[in-house]
Amino acid sequence: MPDLFSPFTLKSVTLRNRVVMSPMCQYSAVDGVPNDWHLVHLGARAAGGVGLVVAEATAVSAEGRITAGDTGLWNDAQAEAFARIARFIESQGAVPGIQIAHAGRKASASRPWEGDAHLPVGGGGWEILGPSPVAFGGKLTRAPREMTEADIARVTREFAAAAARARAAGFKVLMLHFAHGYLGQSFFSPLANRRGDRYGGAFENRARFLLETLAAVRAVWPEELPLVARLGVTDFTAGEQPLEESIELVRRMKAGGLDLVDVSVGFNTPDASGVPWGTPGFMAPFAARIGRETGIATGCSWKIREPGLADELVRSGQVDLVVVGKALLADPHWTYHAAQALGREAPGQVLAQPYGYAV
Repeated sequence: MPDLFSPFTLKSVTLRNRVVMSPMCQYSAVDGVPNDWHLVHLGARAAGGVGLVVAEATAVSAEGRITAGDTGLWNDAQAEAFARIARFIESQGAVPGIQIAHAGRKASASRPWEGDAHLPVGGGGWEILGPSPVAFGGKLTRAPREMTEADIARVTREFAAAAARARAAGFKVLMLHFAHGYLGQSFFSPLANRRGDRYGGAFENRARFLLETLAAVRAVWPEELPLVARLGVTDFTAGEQPLEESIELVRRMKAGGLDLVDVSVGFNTPDASGVPWGTPGFMAPFAARIGRETGIATGCSWKIREPGLADELVRSGQVDLVVVGKALLADPHWTYHAAQALGREAPGQVLAQPYGYAV
């Protein structure tokens, strides 16, 4: 029976344990280029024992950034800066991964500590795009321009180009960000997508952008390397897509070459009052059902902070990987400390120990 510290193999990649560092935006890049902050942020968690370190939501174009401080992969200078980070992560025994994204109607915002609100064009902001001219709400008050089919085709190409740069930079796992109200998610959600053409309305149409983007990326991402997606399967609110539609989308994505799904929340509305924030690991039952019904490998995050819970989610078969966020922000060596708490602190079980000594 696998546990939190069992190795996990997906395609040609083997993780030393089942702990994944969740991609968490740092809003600290300049012109999309990662810097020493990102090296230390990501590298410290690799040195701390994480199995798979996933770099933050990285924009496929300048317009796709959440804020001006987001990392990007729309040019070679950004890829070159990421290459040293990927090398360092791998030198510490972890697998380097990266999440690529387009923020859609949530783009052109100020950094969280500067207000976390939409910036106007000419006032530090830029044009935002979405499936329909429907504002997200809350502090994100601007309505996006409804994308034309030419826009859709261009963004799909940009995802593929970013994927190619991610591979050139040395990343071994690629994650598509189809969650959290960003562009991919908003196409799938009837809360955001009010289109009347072949990209809106029925399930087949709302799923089209995600499946076309997956196909474009799969065509350039090496077959032997894992392709992952973070997908918002529920918004815990009225008007969302039925869970059965999310399951069917995962089934089709698997047929199209997806290797693992990171099961998450949709966040397509600021009014989702039904999210059970008080329940640790509340997305695990969703991941378990999706895994059973589609046969795909799964992971999930949200409120997974205690080692015992993380271990039990793997032991019980609810997930294959545990995606840890805030706990790793608080403690870069959370993985090592989890191993100690679970009685797995023998040398070699947690850290790569590249210098020949136990931490």
